[in-house]
Amino acid sequence: MSIADIHKEYQRHVLSEADVAADPIAQFSVWFDEAVKAEVLEPNAMCLATATPDAYPSARIVLLKGVDERGFVFYTDYRSRKGTELADNPCASLCFFWAELERQVRINGAVQRVSRAESDAYFQTRPLPSRIGAWTSSQSSVLASRETLEAQLAANAQHFANGSVPLPEHWGGFRVVPEEIEFWQGRPSRLHDRIQFRKEAGRWVKRRLSP
Repeated sequence: MSIADIHKEYQRHVLSEADVAADPIAQFSVWFDEAVKAEVLEPNAMCLATATPDAYPSARIVLLKGVDERGFVFYTDYRSRKGTELADNPCASLCFFWAELERQVRINGAVQRVSRAESDAYFQTRPLPSRIGAWTSSQSSVLASRETLEAQLAANAQHFANGSVPLPEHWGGFRVVPEEIEFWQGRPSRLHDRIQFRKEAGRWVKRRLSP
C-alpha cells in the first residue's frame, strides 16, 4: 500500500453550534475530559509551532500543564530553540489531535512567560530525575556525545543527592493567550465540522468554517 492509499473515514461524532459552549475554554475542558475518559495516549500532548522574526517556522510536541481563562501553559528550557524563538517572536500556534475521538483543537495567540512563582510551584511537583535533568541539559545546544550528557547527569545527581533541587534560572513556563480557538470534528467524505472562536473587541465570536 502506498502512502497515498491510506484513508480513514471519520464518522464517530458530529459537532453543531448548538452543542458548543459559549466559552471556548469551557468547551476545551469538555473535550479534554472526554479524551481522558477515552484513554487517549497522552491527551495533553500538543504540537507547538513557533517562528523566527523572519517567519521561519518550527514545530514540536510538548505537554500541556495547565489551562484556565488566561490561556494554555507549558514548560521548557528558556534557552531552547522554542524558548529563543518565543522571546524574539512571542506568538505561537498549538494543535491537539485526539485520533480516538477523531478530533483536533487548534489555538493561536500571543505568548508570555508565567510568573517565577508559578514556574517554581510546578517545578517542585516534577519527579526528582526530571528536576535534575533540567539542570543537566542545555536544550537545543550542540552536544559532544551522549556520554558527556550522562557524565553531567551523574555529577548533578550527586550534587542534588539530598533531593532539594531549586528551579533553574533558565527554566520555566510559557502561557499561550488564545486569540483564536478552533474545534474540529472529523466527518465522512472529508466534510468535517469546524467551529471557530475569535476574540473580537474583548469577546468571543463563534462561527462555522467550511471544511
